[in-house]
Amino acid sequence: MRIDVVTAFPKMLVSPLNESMLKKAQERNVLEIVLHDLRDFAHDKHKTVDDSPYGGGAGMVLKPEPVFEAVETLLAERTYNDVVLLTADGETFTQAIANELSLKENIVVICGHYKGVDERIRQGLVTREISVGDYVLTGGEIAALNVIDAVARLLPGALGDSESALNDSFQTGLLDSPQYTRPADFRGMKVPEVLLAGDHEEVRKWREEKSIERTSKRRPDLMEKFLSDPGADITRAQKNENMENKK
Repeated sequence: MRIDVVTAFPKMLVSPLNESMLKKAQERNVLEIVLHDLRDFAHDKHKTVDDSPYGGGAGMVLKPEPVFEAVETLLAERTYNDVVLLTADGETFTQAIANELSLKENIVVICGHYKGVDERIRQGLVTREISVGDYVLTGGEIAALNVIDAVARLLPGALGDSESALNDSFQTGLLDSPQYTRPADFRGMKVPEVLLAGDHEEVRKWREEKSIERTSKRRPDLMEKFLSDPGADITRAQKNENMENKK
């Protein structure tokens, strides 16, 4: 998979993209990430990529000319499945969207910044708008890292354990179960015996029960959505029990 990132602040992305799993995914040729400095596509003396908004008001707006030139240069070189804009008013990013994007071959990510982008960028270039949550960030660079990381870990070969991403929180619609490692007894806090006994089926059942229990307590909104899904991987008895607990 190739991800081209168009940003006015590429240095914000360099270090995180070259650490941990993202670094390994690129070294394994599972993922290619290319950063494009928006200022390289601004041709005035000061490399200007923003200007004050028409109609007045605080803040600055990303200009259309450099963004169009940057993206159209990329589109002339290869076919892209999506041109994604990271923006506060986009669709809320979810695991389902990450799964969907991970199946693409090439995508462009435009990092919004300042007050936002000129509306004509949305109208003429963007195929999808994504927000990472209902809060304000300095720019789309931080949001882009969220999206890239969530997508990259789903690519075959990105993680050392091929099953790891499939068992993450939200993949099943539920939060993950509690996790433990050595030592088995730390300051009197002991690892549950079921995890030490070696019975894989019992471990699976325990994790499923704890996942349901944790989601019910911490994210009742997710639990309600999960229980209403007729295809959810949960027994009828468990559904009934959770419905009773909600009353």
